[in-house]
Amino acid sequence: MTVVDMWFDPRCPWAWITSRWLLEVERVRPVRVRFHVMSLSVLNEGRDELPERYKEGLAKGWGPVRVAIAAEQKYGTEVLRDLYTALGTRAHLEQRELDRAALTGALTEVGLDPTLAQAADSTEYDEALRASHQAGMAPVGMDVGTPVIHAPGPDGRQIAFFGPVVTPAPKGEAAGRLWDGVLLVAGTEGFYEIKRTRDVGPVFT
Repeated sequence: MTVVDMWFDPRCPWAWITSRWLLEVERVRPVRVRFHVMSLSVLNEGRDELPERYKEGLAKGWGPVRVAIAAEQKYGTEVLRDLYTALGTRAHLEQRELDRAALTGALTEVGLDPTLAQAADSTEYDEALRASHQAGMAPVGMDVGTPVIHAPGPDGRQIAFFGPVVTPAPKGEAAGRLWDGVLLVAGTEGFYEIKRTRDVGPVFT
């Protein structure tokens, strides 16, 4: 069984789609995904050139990642799998703001202490949040966002990369083939980027 680590920000739609693809990969390849928290709010701190609308989103982004880290600190990393699903379902499928009610509901749904939602407005867990963020981003650099994946490459060496950005999430063997190809490309020495202009938004179905 190969352990694959993915870093997510609960509010990022592209990370959500990638995470659903990885869960599909688990069904067709000997892979187990371990989820970790990163933060677009941390990543973009001090970037005054960003549009005001984007800054407003980043300001709202602190709450969900703080709550996710608080849950991980109390219960362990494995709880992030179900908590992320609960948060992402609200944010992306139901198109809800991840406010206090949504955070409390997500925690309750997966059997975690609902009072952890109070962490959204606290800096108590920010040191742990920044450490988790740094652990995910350090191998890929700070000029990318979420998702970030760490995995053993074809030769067994650990590789780390941003993406893939894909929509909708492939299913079945198509998910497995994409996984095989991503590992092959990302594991190629000296390979850095493949990209084309996105002409559709995120598709969640």
